Formats: sequence, structure tokens, C-alpha cells
Amino acid sequence: MKKTNLSTGSLALAAVVGAAVLLGGCIEAALVGGAATGAYIGNDRRPAEVVLGDERVELTAINRLRQRLSEKAHVNITSYNYTILLTGEVSDAKAKEDVEKTVAQIERVKGVVNELQIGAPSSMQSHGNDTFLTGRVKAAFVGPQKFSPLNVKVVTEAGVVYLLGLVTRKEADDATEIARGIGGVRKVVRVFEYLPAAPAPAAK
Repeated sequence: MKKTNLSTGSLALAAVVGAAVLLGGCIEAALVGGAATGAYIGNDRRPAEVVLGDERVELTAINRLRQRLSEKAHVNITSYNYTILLTGEVSDAKAKEDVEKTVAQIERVKGVVNELQIGAPSSMQSHGNDTFLTGRVKAAFVGPQKFSPLNVKVVTEAGVVYLLGLVTRKEADDATEIARGIGGVRKVVRVFEYLPAAPAPAAK
């Protein structure tokens, strides 16, 4: 039986922001509770319906891809403001193109950033290292207080750090500089959408 691992989390480990498709067994799902999700949504620059919509896009993509991909595939799907980031490995150029076409047809998806690599699926050791790097980058965002870490989504694949979010150019530059300074990060790829100015904090 094929396997699809569905993981959900956030910069604060409090909401759904990413999903992974790992072929080779059965479905597993880990969803964070509604109270924590609500706390995260309240600090997100995306409207609440978009945060939940991104979650639905990821789940839809997993359902559509799990029967199409071969066992020699490892595809991570991250939807942010209805732009999908694809990372991982597939067997050939046709599979890479098919994955992009499949997710691009999902309702509300406005763009696909296809960073899939052609080759053998990465090892569990590599996945563990990527998780470790993601944690280090998130932690490094907290200290300088140049921007809210909740506004920058971090995805790491094979030592390459992808940064997503609705940010100003300065916030993007600050986040990129911090991520580049983390040992073990091979490269930083920006998948931001830019705002002319940072929104004013919501009144309490």
C-alpha cells in the first residue's frame, strides 16, 4: 500500500502550514487543535479564510497526487496565500511536469513554484537535518525582533531554505540575511509576496 504522510504545523507549531507526500505505505495525519489554530490565525497577515483555504489546497493536492506518483517520489506541498511551493524529488522531468499541472488545476491556486528535483528520494537522515535547520532558522528569527516570525513561513529541503510570507521588502531582506547566516544552510530561496508597507497591528 502506498503511503502519504500529512504533516501540519506553523512557525509557532500552532496551525496547518505544510503538507508532505511520501510514497510507500498508508495515510497518517497530525492536525493541531482548533484553539491553537485560532491563536495562530489571529497573528497571520492572511485572512482567516485564506489560512484555512491554504490547508484545504494542501489536502486536495495530496489526494490528487497520491495515486499518480510512483514509489520513487518524495513531494512536499506548501500552500501560502494560494501559491503552491513544490519541493522534493521525482523520478523524471515528466513526473515533475505532471505534479505541477495537477496542483495548478486546484481551485483558487494562483501560482506554482516548482522546485522539485529529479533524482532518488532523499533519506530520512536528510529529512531530519532539514527539520533541524528549519527549527534553527525559526529560532534565529525571534532574537533580532526585526519582524514577526509568524509572518515568515520556513520550508527546508536538502539544506535549501525556502521563505514564504506576506512581507515588506525590508522584512524579506532581514529574513534572508538571518537565514543565510545559519550553519548548514546551502541556499535561501525567496517565495515572498511583497507588501508596500507593514500592516498596522490589530487593536486589542
